[in-house]
Amino acid sequence: MGEFKVHRVRFFDYMPSAIRAMAFNSRTERLAVARADGALEIFNFADHYFQEKVIPGQDGRAVEALCWVGQRLFSAGLNGEITEYDLENMRPRYTVEAYGGPIWTISSNSQGTLLAVGCEDGTVKMFELLDERIRFQRNLERQKGRIISLSWHPSGTLIAAGMMDMIRIFDAETGHATHRLLVERGAGASKSKEVVVWSIAFLSDHTIVSGDSAGKVQIWDGLTGTLVKTHLVTKWDVLALAVSQDESSLVAGTSEGTVVQFQFIASTVDQQDKEWVRTRTFKNHSHDVRALAHTETAVVSGGMDTQLVVRPLLDKVEKNTQESALRKIAFPHRSLVCCAKKAGLLLFQFPDHLELWRVGESDGLGKPGDSLPVKRNPEKLIQLKRKGEDHICCSALSPCGGWLAYSTVSAVRLYRIQYNNISITKVSKLPKDLRSAHQLCFSSDSSKLFASSSHSSVVIVSLNQLECKHLHTLKPRSGSRQPVHLLFASEDGKWLAAANADCEIHVYNLHKLKLHCTVPVHSSCPTAIAIHPVTSNLVVVHADQQIFEYSLMQKEYTEWSRKLQKQGLHSLWLERDTPVTHISYSPKNPAHIFLHDMFMFCIIDQSLPLPEAKTMLYNQMTLRSLPEPERIRHSHAFKICKNFQHLLCVSLLEDHSLVVVERPLLDIMSQLPAPVRQKKFAT
Repeated sequence: MGEFKVHRVRFFDYMPSAIRAMAFNSRTERLAVARADGALEIFNFADHYFQEKVIPGQDGRAVEALCWVGQRLFSAGLNGEITEYDLENMRPRYTVEAYGGPIWTISSNSQGTLLAVGCEDGTVKMFELLDERIRFQRNLERQKGRIISLSWHPSGTLIAAGMMDMIRIFDAETGHATHRLLVERGAGASKSKEVVVWSIAFLSDHTIVSGDSAGKVQIWDGLTGTLVKTHLVTKWDVLALAVSQDESSLVAGTSEGTVVQFQFIASTVDQQDKEWVRTRTFKNHSHDVRALAHTETAVVSGGMDTQLVVRPLLDKVEKNTQESALRKIAFPHRSLVCCAKKAGLLLFQFPDHLELWRVGESDGLGKPGDSLPVKRNPEKLIQLKRKGEDHICCSALSPCGGWLAYSTVSAVRLYRIQYNNISITKVSKLPKDLRSAHQLCFSSDSSKLFASSSHSSVVIVSLNQLECKHLHTLKPRSGSRQPVHLLFASEDGKWLAAANADCEIHVYNLHKLKLHCTVPVHSSCPTAIAIHPVTSNLVVVHADQQIFEYSLMQKEYTEWSRKLQKQGLHSLWLERDTPVTHISYSPKNPAHIFLHDMFMFCIIDQSLPLPEAKTMLYNQMTLRSLPEPERIRHSHAFKICKNFQHLLCVSLLEDHSLVVVERPLLDIMSQLPAPVRQKKFAT
């Protein structure tokens, strides 16, 4: 595997934001997740839960609820606005003021023609969905007290609204309230406290299910307005409800971090009538579960502890398969760290600022596993605050450490850096074509900046001391409208590879400034790409963990790639549940490919045989204990190291030392607010 001096970096204080809302689109199998900082994330459940897109947040945009209507995504928040998102350009498309104060909830009818929002002033406001916009239609009968939750009946004729101490049922056509369902307050001291109906679900058989702040999940008959059953599931709040598409199962999320499942089944063997029975309790969160989604095979939950948890329901999936494994998505599926390998600098991206650090230096040599004494401590050189309200969506640092660029949805900013005597100068005049970027990347000689723009195009800007000039805009022939999420410029300055959300990878010839080739499209989205500095082979890793190597000279897959695909990857490699986010190469050894995901760092040695299906994949410790001839016989191409955990970046510096950026989950958990106090046995 080789010996490396490792810079173990733990000073990137990345802190993910709490999950506030989620909405699942069962047609496209996309999950939209809203964070407390206003950012939106789209996960593709059909492609190994890959985080396909991230729409950055904005100061003052707190999303309280999300709603899919076909392929359109809407959000509403306490700023009183409804926002529709442009999922191709990854930005808000437009915003409409509802004029009802803060909006607590948003819901659409099953026909996809109307949106209803619940407001602070007691009104349910209806908006008509047009092709390009939404238009206010009418208010339903105004109530005393805010509207906290809404749910349409599948027929689209009735709406149930959760309020303080009650549930109202409205006729959607006349706008009048037809029923008032009084929700019982909590027992004891909480009798004097108003009950908040945090979540509500209106089922096709006119059953209404509510979750409230007194810890109750209640089943109501919506036709007569009577209470059928009460389930006390927690001493704290029931904050979220989600129902399966066939209405046979529902889940409730609580302040204790538990998710409780109810199923519509016969409660005893010989009983014919079905009822809602509490069946399972899942405890996968340490804090409040604020948002839930119920897919065909799993329960998806998220909340204050920032992690997205996908919990497969074992009666819906085959046991002991990849589908039956619990998944926790704790970190973004893209890189927030940029390394200037020639200068030994690191750029850390936060939503509201960037940090530039110089890695430390150490004296002397040691044995593998030794901690070396530090000669020079790591040093924070610059903290750069972003301009404006929009959060940073991407950033880049040139390999020489002399240029820094970042983009928001509204502007790109470029800076000249002197890191020895620490000065930073903003480049004031940027080309008009460089309005905003989804991804930024510098050429290896730091003479060009590449910025991915709308419709998968890439803008090339030439850089020199005095000015920066627009050189060319590269466009793919496919006409894809999807954003580019990966860019890689080759070491020799000849090639630029760009991957988009349509799973396409376009390679451009930078000498001729035109498209060179398009890599055959794989069904899964690329998560990392890199071009070999010597052979000009493009290596791609996809969300399904498949690895391909494509020769740019021959415009075909390499012999090694064909061999790998024919033999197949090891089952343990394919079972990993975090995507590879970074690929790099060793200048000393052209046969080595470096790559990492969140839990492991791997060197693929292309000169060694591929691991057989029955071979031990994680064999580094075993090899160490074997004599030399045996070691050679048992060696295979995949050298995997798990000494470092929760990896945000692994990069090779010019002096052949490794920079490993870790962010232990325990550090994140320690910064969260205290969870609700729960009585534990013998305390």
